[in-house]
Amino acid sequence: MKIIKKLTLALFVVSMFISCGKETKKETANATKKGQNQPNIVFILSDDQSWTDYSFMGDENIETPRLDQFAKESLTFTRSYVPTPLCSPSLATIITGLYPKDHGILGNDKVYKKVKGNFKASRANRSEAYKPIISAFEKQTTLPDMLKEKGYLSFQTGKWWHGNHKVGGFDYGMTHGNPKRGGRHGDFGLEIARKGLDTINSYVDLALKEKKPFFLWYAPYLPHRPHTPPQRLLNKYLKKTDSEHLAKYWAMCEWFDETCGQLFDLFEDKGLTENTLFVYVCDNGWAQNPEKSGYLKNSKRAPYDMGIRTPIMYKWAGKIKPEMNKTTITSSIDMVPTVLDLLDIEKPKNLPGINVLDENALSERKGIFGEVYAHDFDTIENSMFYNMAIFPPYKIIVPDAVRKKNEVVQLFNIDKDPLEKNNIADQNPEIVKDLQEKIKAFRSK
Repeated sequence: MKIIKKLTLALFVVSMFISCGKETKKETANATKKGQNQPNIVFILSDDQSWTDYSFMGDENIETPRLDQFAKESLTFTRSYVPTPLCSPSLATIITGLYPKDHGILGNDKVYKKVKGNFKASRANRSEAYKPIISAFEKQTTLPDMLKEKGYLSFQTGKWWHGNHKVGGFDYGMTHGNPKRGGRHGDFGLEIARKGLDTINSYVDLALKEKKPFFLWYAPYLPHRPHTPPQRLLNKYLKKTDSEHLAKYWAMCEWFDETCGQLFDLFEDKGLTENTLFVYVCDNGWAQNPEKSGYLKNSKRAPYDMGIRTPIMYKWAGKIKPEMNKTTITSSIDMVPTVLDLLDIEKPKNLPGINVLDENALSERKGIFGEVYAHDFDTIENSMFYNMAIFPPYKIIVPDAVRKKNEVVQLFNIDKDPLEKNNIADQNPEIVKDLQEKIKAFRSK
């Protein structure tokens, strides 16, 4: 089966390459000027990486030179968030601009019957349970859908949970999404970066041949488990720690950084850098457990900043002024509105985000929200774990009264306590009440 998969992907890449042909850097640049009035757009998504785990964010062990340079060249918001600490709903937000309660993807799997000792039957049950979720999500308007009015081609690579790539409005993609062929969260797409960028190269050449602007979804399965970094990187980090688990994770972060560099180099070689908007975000956090291969409970799937905070960066050479913004709160719900405004596409009225290039909109925003649901979800009412509201300097975490009935409301001053060590809810009842009312209003919209 693995041989068949490899041959299938190889034949696809070869056919794309042959159909597109080779273009020199000069020819590419000319085609770009003639055929594109809008920038190409690239969303770069890391997978399971804490907001602290970059050199430019202050980590003293992990080396991320290419992302460090990218951060210097970008409008970089170091205090940004995704609304939920789990990959499938987080990715659905990035592609739609909607909160999970509005796009309907609450967790990674719809509740399904697990058959003990029978993986095949369990997988079939999972697939059946998820079908109506995909059908409902297909009715959502995604960024690729909206870009069509400007003549964009859209390409999907890497992580994708929501069936076939066409469900998300992509014209071409690596993910078939067929559960009978192993489809769940990316299938062939999960090979991007781990096995090179040939498919992206072919997609870009296709767009250049057709003289169309393009949107690229680059969501590699990195630094996500399995933590299988190149040996040269693992050896490097084994010298920095006694924990093999930490060393593997740190090496995976640098491996992801290297693949971002390869992507930037690919665009530079084709003369596309100046006419491309690059946007970076991480789907959710991950704090590596030094004792085993898993994560610490305050990160992935948790309502804390280690689960939902991420740098978000916007780079368009000569169009967006580079700045390291360490105070303003932004969210992944802002990525779609920012792109739409740049392209002069009317923003749908149901989008809650703002254009982060609009200083007035940024100054008027007082806060953002977060949601945590069960990994295997049902309805909102039956799956809710936590609601969060982030109104600097305060962040509140409100546990669900049914599923988290033994937990208390937590309030943090994230300006003074970014790692959320000191719950100050009891000392600030009025702030707690105010933020709970804001959450209530958010839920009712």
